[in-house]
Amino acid sequence: MTRITRRALAAVPLALVAGRALAQPRPLPAAPAPASPWPDATETAARIRRGEITAAEVVETAIARAEAMQGTLNFIVNSDFDRALAKAKAGPPAGPFAGVPFLVKDLVDYKGLPTRGGSQSQRRAPPATVQAPNCDAFDRAGLIVLGKSATPEAGFLPSTEPIATGLTPNPWDLTRSPGGSSGGSAVAVAAGIVPAAHATDGGGSIRIPASHCGLFGLKPSRGRIDDFEGKDGITAFGVEHVLTRSVRDSAALLALTEDHKPDASYPPIGVVDGPNKKRLRIGVMLANGEGHSPTAEVVAANDHAAKLVAALGHRVDYVRLPYDGDQFIHDFLALWASSAKQLADRVARVTGRQPDDTVLEPFSLGLVEMAARAKPQELGQALKRLEANVLAYDTWFTAYQFDVVLSPVLSSGPPKLGEIGPLVAFDTLVARLIEYVGYTPIHNIAGAPAMSVPLSWTPEGLPIGTMFAARAGQERMLFELAYELEAANPWAHRIPSVHV
Repeated sequence: MTRITRRALAAVPLALVAGRALAQPRPLPAAPAPASPWPDATETAARIRRGEITAAEVVETAIARAEAMQGTLNFIVNSDFDRALAKAKAGPPAGPFAGVPFLVKDLVDYKGLPTRGGSQSQRRAPPATVQAPNCDAFDRAGLIVLGKSATPEAGFLPSTEPIATGLTPNPWDLTRSPGGSSGGSAVAVAAGIVPAAHATDGGGSIRIPASHCGLFGLKPSRGRIDDFEGKDGITAFGVEHVLTRSVRDSAALLALTEDHKPDASYPPIGVVDGPNKKRLRIGVMLANGEGHSPTAEVVAANDHAAKLVAALGHRVDYVRLPYDGDQFIHDFLALWASSAKQLADRVARVTGRQPDDTVLEPFSLGLVEMAARAKPQELGQALKRLEANVLAYDTWFTAYQFDVVLSPVLSSGPPKLGEIGPLVAFDTLVARLIEYVGYTPIHNIAGAPAMSVPLSWTPEGLPIGTMFAARAGQERMLFELAYELEAANPWAHRIPSVHV
C-alpha cells in the first residue's frame, strides 16, 4: 500500500520545488550476474556499452514484449513508446544504465505523461511538466521510460485491481493478485518485459508485490531517496525505489537516487557490491500484528529462511513485537483514512462537489467516511501512539541485541483476484486487510528499511517472499545480507507461467 502524496491523484498537477543538487553517476556494482533467462539491468547496460546490441534494439524488443503481453497482464496504463524509441535512437546514450527500458509507477509525476493514479478522478489529468529528483536521476542514469505502470486507486489497496484501468493479474497464476500498490511494475519485471521498474511503498507497496511475484524489493529508509516529499515525521510514511530480479540492480539504482545534499537524512552509502563477512544477530518473528500465525505455506517459508540464515552462520533468536500490534494497525488505518479524506477534499475543490462512486472507488469512499466519523482528537491520539511505536521499534533492536528482524511479508501467498479488491464490502475488506497486511506498515511509520527476498515457493509454484528489516539508515547491511541470500538460495532462474 502506498500513501497519497502531493504528486499523486492531483486533479491539477501541483507546482513542485525545483533546483535540487544533482547526484553524479557512480560505477555499477561488480557482483556476479545471477543465472537468469533474461539479463538484468546491469548486464543489459553492459551489453549496450560493449556494442553487442544497441539501445534502440533493446528498447524495440521491450516495446514488442509489452505490446504482446499487455492484453493478458494489463500492467501498463499509459505507454510512451514513440518517445522511448526516439530517445534510444538519438545517439550514444549516457549514464550507467544507458538504454535500459524502465517503467514509472502511475502515482508519481514523470514529465510528458499524465499521472492518473489508478483513479477515475484523474482521467483528464494533463501531462506532467515537472518530476521529482529521483525521476531526474533515472533519466541521468540513462533508463528509457516506456510508460506508466498500473496501480490501485491512490495506492490505497495492496492489490492492483482499480476500477479505472481494470485487473492486473499475477503472471505466476492469472487468477491471483500480483499485490500492490506497485503491481504493474512487479508484473512487468516478473514476466521479463523490463529488467527493473519504479515502485513506491507507503505500507508495503514495494515488498508486497515483490513477495507475490518472486522479485527482490527493498523499501528504503525515510529520507534516503532524494525526493520532494517530507523527510521528518511519521506522516511522511511513503518512499520510492524499484523492483528488480537481481540484488545488484536494486543496490546500484539506490546509489544513483539517494540524497547527496548537505542536509540529507543519512550519509550516502554508495554502491553496495557484495556480501559482508560479518555474522549478524537475526531475530525471527512469525505472528502478525494481530498476534495470529500466517498460513501453513508462509510458516514453512519463514522456517526455511530462518534455517538458511542459521546455516550461513548468523545467530538466530525468536522475538515478538515490542508494542500492541492490534492498536498499531488500527492507528495506521486512521492515518490511511486521513489521507483518503485529503484526496476527497481535493477532488471536491476541483469539481465543486463531493466525490461519489463515479469518481472514487467504494473502498476509498469508505476510508473517507471513516475519517469523517472520527472525533477531532482521535487522529492526534493515534499519531501520538504511532510516535511511541517508532521509539519502541528502534529500541527493540538494542534491547534484544539483534541487527535484523526476519518475518513474513504477508499472512498468505498471493490471494485470488477480487478477495481484497475495491468492490468488497468495506467492513469485510478492512478485516481482511488487517489480517493480511500485518507485518509491513511498521517500517513505514518507523522510517526503517525492509526488504522482501524471494526465498520460497509453494507446492503450486507460487512465490512467497521473506522480509528482513533493520533500524533506520541500515540499507547497506540489508543489501549485504541480500547478496549472501541470493548466492545461497538463488531465484533469478525461476520464471512465471506467463512470460515473454
